[in-house]
Amino acid sequence: MAMYLKDLTVLESNYLTQAMRASGEILSWPDEWNGLLVDKHSTGGVGDKISLVLAPALAACGLKVPMISGRGLAHTGGTLDKLEAIPGFRVSMETKEMLNILRDVGCCIVGQTANLCPADKILYKSRDITATVDNLGLIAASIVSKKAAENINALVLDVKTGKGAFCEDMKKATDLAELMVKAGNDMGIKTSALITDMNSPIGYMVGNALEVAEAVDCLRGGGPSDVTELVENLGAKLLVSMGREATDDAGRARIRQTLQDGTALDKFRLMTIRQGVDEAVSKSLCDDHSKVLPKAKMQTEIKSMKTGTVCSIDPMVCAEFAQSMGAGRYKSDDVLKLEVGLQLLVKVNTQIKEGEAWVIVHHNDELLEERISFLNSAIHVGTSTFNTRILKVIE
Repeated sequence: MAMYLKDLTVLESNYLTQAMRASGEILSWPDEWNGLLVDKHSTGGVGDKISLVLAPALAACGLKVPMISGRGLAHTGGTLDKLEAIPGFRVSMETKEMLNILRDVGCCIVGQTANLCPADKILYKSRDITATVDNLGLIAASIVSKKAAENINALVLDVKTGKGAFCEDMKKATDLAELMVKAGNDMGIKTSALITDMNSPIGYMVGNALEVAEAVDCLRGGGPSDVTELVENLGAKLLVSMGREATDDAGRARIRQTLQDGTALDKFRLMTIRQGVDEAVSKSLCDDHSKVLPKAKMQTEIKSMKTGTVCSIDPMVCAEFAQSMGAGRYKSDDVLKLEVGLQLLVKVNTQIKEGEAWVIVHHNDELLEERISFLNSAIHVGTSTFNTRILKVIE
């Protein structure tokens, strides 16, 4: 509570980060991997499936990505929840298994082990019951300590700002990004951050299985432009940090190449197999994901009430609607319905006519009229100036 009320100085936050990292196991890797170990962290958004595309793309560039991710508690599932929509995918992994997968494939996406940063778990529970979660110094220490325990060489942070983000305004996002970049660099990790827009859902899909499908589309060289924009920019930062590319432009081009030539998709396929997915299922997932991923019982189109330009799609309304169908948790022990979610048919700046569908709801239960009205409140038709997801770079 004293930390919350008085706040932590940058130095205090850094010392806390180091102590939390040292409270448990620090992963160790072969000496020859030094200069190759990288990871990414996002502060969380709506439709955020970036890790599923970025990790295999980086592996295809020759880097090692020991990505330790989390589950979602709130409106949408976390990265691990999304991956578990793939039949057989296993997120629980011992360190030795991680090492073998990294050696052979180059990337893995797993859950946090019990002995990685145990102090963080204790502190988070204490913060949760004392209403002190929302403190930038404590948040920075929590995030960076876990990434530092991975014993990586470079880290890129995707700090989201806007209606669908923890940091709703630019100043708070900038303050958090600067704290985390300083903490990471002070621990010997080359750390940079992108502040990115979260005023509309990322991509077209919101919901666990639907987001996996969209990630596979991106790995096949397609997918929404805003998803690939984030993947390319985040990946470029890590390639430049590790000296693999001289400029951000060259880094973006390298990541783009892996998505277009199939090498990133192949890394994703191999990762899924090594993490428990049957080889035939993995091949089918990469060839035609509609044959593999779970599907909701019903699909319902929701139509626009106006004609004009889509100027905003409220990500929190979309997220809360998806959560109410079972795509997200209200309590930590809630069982997710991995197949439900939203499939947007428009993006900001799209022209739409009254009566045209703007979203398809993938659902198992009947949709009540008041819930449809709530979802319709997400879309605002007028004029728009949205251009890019990348708002600011902090290094």
